[in-house]
Amino acid sequence: MYFPPSELIINPDGSSFHLHIRPDQLADKVVMCGDPERVNTIAQFFETRECDVSSREFHTITGTYHGKRITAISHGIGCDNIDIVANELDALKNIDFNTRTEREQLVQMDMVRIGTCGGLQANTPVGTFVCSEKSIGFEGLLNYYAGRDEICDLEFEHAFTEHLGWDYHNLPSPYVVNNDASLLEQIFTPEAGMVKGVTISCGGFYGPQGRRLRIPLSDPERNSKICSFFWHGYRITNFEMESAALAGLCRHLGHRALTVCMVIANRVAHEANTGYKNQIGDLIEIVLDKI
Repeated sequence: MYFPPSELIINPDGSSFHLHIRPDQLADKVVMCGDPERVNTIAQFFETRECDVSSREFHTITGTYHGKRITAISHGIGCDNIDIVANELDALKNIDFNTRTEREQLVQMDMVRIGTCGGLQANTPVGTFVCSEKSIGFEGLLNYYAGRDEICDLEFEHAFTEHLGWDYHNLPSPYVVNNDASLLEQIFTPEAGMVKGVTISCGGFYGPQGRRLRIPLSDPERNSKICSFFWHGYRITNFEMESAALAGLCRHLGHRALTVCMVIANRVAHEANTGYKNQIGDLIEIVLDKI
């Protein structure tokens, strides 16, 4: 298949349009984060560095950690940015930029997103590391791609939306997707205080996560309904803004993806920690060791 310039935009230096990195600058193991500055925090563990590229909110450093070649990259905030990053990373590996055609052999990447989140249960207090076993997309991104139902957990989706009394007339259709099970078991470290959970990716930080400032919420009870949901042993553990899109797009594209977040606020206990940046280094080191 040929990808014309309008669909796959390549910069004059041979780099991808938004990320500004070339195919040779991308490793098969990718550690992702929202904050461009956190890429420096990840890369401080590297023994060597081969590139350091910044473009908008996308900051990329590729280097080696204990002999493993790893790319650290920031994606900014929100599932819309994940749409850019996941597609361009895949294109860098699986589309020949010279011929604009798909490569015959898939190159599979491991993508682990390290983020922060809000806890929604008693077992997710501030400081907890949550590995997302399942992710629920509230922003609707995956609905724009064909084959959405084939990669989603439709039974979970139905039970969840029925419990919430979902307003399909005014809200995007949620989707439920599994993070990669083999990568989850590879990264999951219970002795470090990690728990497995179900993560909701919201389309915003305030109203979509049930925060009210000066605009009333369309459903003030939505968070209470989310917290009380229980189905086949699953509860919703945390809110963030990117994991569902990453898991869904990577399942479509043939990559392994996982999100691991540190809880910096517990919405039930009404507690928060804004001084979390020192502790997240522990989570980064665990992921680098395990990926």
